[in-house]
Amino acid sequence: MSMAAERARAAALAEPDRLEGFSSPREVDRLFGHEAALDEFTDALASGRMHHAWLMVGPEGIGKATLAYRFARMVLAEANERDAVDKAHPVFRKVAALSHPNLLVIRRAWNEKSKRYAQMIGVDEVRRLRAFLGTTAGEGSWRVVIVDRADELNQNAANALLKALEEPPPNTLFLLISSAEGRLPVTIRSRARTLRVSALGEQDLEQAVRAALERDGQEIDAKTLKTALALSQGSVRRALELVSSEGIELYAEIAAALAALPEIDGARLHRNVERLAGMAETERLELYLSLLLGLIERLIRFTATGEGATHEERSLGKRLVSPANLAYWAESWEAISEARAEAFALNLDRSLLVLETWFRLQSVVREHPV
Repeated sequence: MSMAAERARAAALAEPDRLEGFSSPREVDRLFGHEAALDEFTDALASGRMHHAWLMVGPEGIGKATLAYRFARMVLAEANERDAVDKAHPVFRKVAALSHPNLLVIRRAWNEKSKRYAQMIGVDEVRRLRAFLGTTAGEGSWRVVIVDRADELNQNAANALLKALEEPPPNTLFLLISSAEGRLPVTIRSRARTLRVSALGEQDLEQAVRAALERDGQEIDAKTLKTALALSQGSVRRALELVSSEGIELYAEIAAALAALPEIDGARLHRNVERLAGMAETERLELYLSLLLGLIERLIRFTATGEGATHEERSLGKRLVSPANLAYWAESWEAISEARAEAFALNLDRSLLVLETWFRLQSVVREHPV
């Protein structure tokens, strides 16, 4: 195999959202929670009236992709083997290696020139469907298309996918994964059966995180694990991000900076800018912003519903957020999210991104106090 082919194969297996040090969802053989979603899909498959497209919707990091690959293995296996597709099964091994001829995964592409993944799924990725759906799957066999994540399709890609959804070949299953279904065109949503996947409960979350740590040889102390579970809001990915890096330290810094608003420690802020804004610090900056946005989101939810925050966060929320200024915090969350996406997509100044984020939050607290 040529060096270029080796690099292309490595990029295909790496995946844009894969958490370093941990198995990909396609390699995970144990599913925790999501019994209702699994039962709904299993019943539809057994009935012989399977809908050709499923839109799997739920918060980020809760196991939607793991569930999608579980569905794919069930469909691609022989009917009498669907409950026995363990890690030793040929279908499991082929799906894990992305070498099954009847499976196509559509996601953000790797750009060899920039050495980065694209910020959106482009139309060229979706055009791979034409060749895939044009092949013969074999008598009685299924073809499975996983789109991860469907809300990252750009407009042209979404239009191309819509054409395939409108006239799918027989025995073709589309599994569309989304954490933000509102970003998907209504035309796509209307052609898929929506499957709501909820955040994991405490017991399932802990079991899933412990299983991931054991599977991938990661060791963590009990205190760090307890803190990560409390902050993860039912998301396995968020818990693993927290325990596998400096996530706990970053979260503590963010919480302290929010607690000090409207005052800003200029020296500490600039130290953080220097530590986060370098091109080599992309993953650290993404984690930092994800933790910040996650904390703000929980403060907003707590103010609106009385739920969704730790004990310490509730005290912080009562000091910063009220029903009267809730809309301004929500607007800030949206603006920071958009600025983050734009900065990474267009390779903008990351120092400015961090500075403007905190100045925006400072203005909210000053101009709209509790």
